[in-house]
Amino acid sequence: MLSISAIVLTKNSEKTLYKTLESLKSFKEVIVIDTGSTDDSKKIVKSFSNTKLYEHTFTGFGALRLAATDYATYPWILSLDSDEILSKEAILTLSLKTLSLNKVYSFPFHNYFNNRFIKWCGWYPDRHIRLFHKDQAKFSSDFVHEKVLYEGLTEEKLSTPIEHHSYQEISDFLDKMQRYSTLFAEQNRYKQTSSLSKAIFHGCFAFFKSYILKRGIFGGNEGFIIALYNSQTAYYKYLKLWENNRDASCL
Repeated sequence: MLSISAIVLTKNSEKTLYKTLESLKSFKEVIVIDTGSTDDSKKIVKSFSNTKLYEHTFTGFGALRLAATDYATYPWILSLDSDEILSKEAILTLSLKTLSLNKVYSFPFHNYFNNRFIKWCGWYPDRHIRLFHKDQAKFSSDFVHEKVLYEGLTEEKLSTPIEHHSYQEISDFLDKMQRYSTLFAEQNRYKQTSSLSKAIFHGCFAFFKSYILKRGIFGGNEGFIIALYNSQTAYYKYLKLWENNRDASCL
């Protein structure tokens, strides 16, 4: 068993959560924070012997990851989302590796849609820091798009991947677009200006960037759908920010 605490955030993740936790069976401890699941997510968590379930209200992704880190028994922290799977190759790498206090560790991400490994639209190459010593590094407290802060340390780029299965069906795109555009608007309220024209510009440019510059045009149906999703997400992020700022000015 690996003496590493894995941390996972979940809410209504029954479609992907089992495979995530299954990939972490070789870890001595998996900390799971649930923010109000109404599906079978909590039941799935309790079916694994190495998991510890905590229930929280949603206070932002950064704050929740910091809380999960505080619950961890072991000093080395591996962070996964509830739609991510640690590959067998990555598990083998970690079992053989001597971790250094002077480093944080990043993994390449293989992002899937329609069971297809997506190599366009900015989804590839993709890499994130997900393993660190909690006395040397920590997550930022950002409401959304939190990141690992590791001043004075170096990043070691591991070659073994984490598989990301974020979108099982079209409704997942719509759910994530709604959630992340709202979080963006809340996080940037008072901090950025926006307008209808700025929302339209960001939406159009996001499609051009994803479909042309990031070669989504070569990705078939999946490439077009993802490019359009990126466009709509950008549009609604700035539209909601415009609305939030406008409402705030009336207070």
